[in-house]
Amino acid sequence: MKTNMEISLMTAMFALFITIANAQHSDETGFKMPALNPQSKLAGLNGNHVGVRVPDYAAAIKWYTEKLDFRVIHQWDYADEKLAYLAPANTNDFWLEILAGGKLVENTKYDDLGKSLEEAGYHHICMHVTNLDAVLAEMKKRNVTIVGQTFYLEAITRRLAFIQDPWGNMIELAEVVKK
Repeated sequence: MKTNMEISLMTAMFALFITIANAQHSDETGFKMPALNPQSKLAGLNGNHVGVRVPDYAAAIKWYTEKLDFRVIHQWDYADEKLAYLAPANTNDFWLEILAGGKLVENTKYDDLGKSLEEAGYHHICMHVTNLDAVLAEMKKRNVTIVGQTFYLEAITRRLAFIQDPWGNMIELAEVVKK
């Protein structure tokens, strides 16, 4: 049988867990998140990675690891392609899959964010940042292509900027602005 002290400690730990979970949902996203639905028949469906098609495997690994400090998680071959999973410097919660080789049609490179929105299909991946100005300053030092100007989008309370890899793949950088 559990003592009152054990029950109190468990209750306090559960309350702390709920507080932290709620803070992650509201502070980190900037939104009041709806409740999770663990009873859903699709509750096991989660985000894992985004695949980025590139013509040059070695150049892509070099660019993402040197310019964005991504880490190589796993590499493999499949048919006439070379693939790798990469993750950002400080999280394992999001991966990028590099797919190189094989037959490939060149991607359009944009220098105008508005023009890039005219094409249907995949547009960008988004990475949250805690300090957009500091990240952009570092991107400039690393000669990363910045597309357009930084802007604030009131509807989602975020400052946004877009960068582009050498093959035209767009990456959004988003900083939550606390109100």
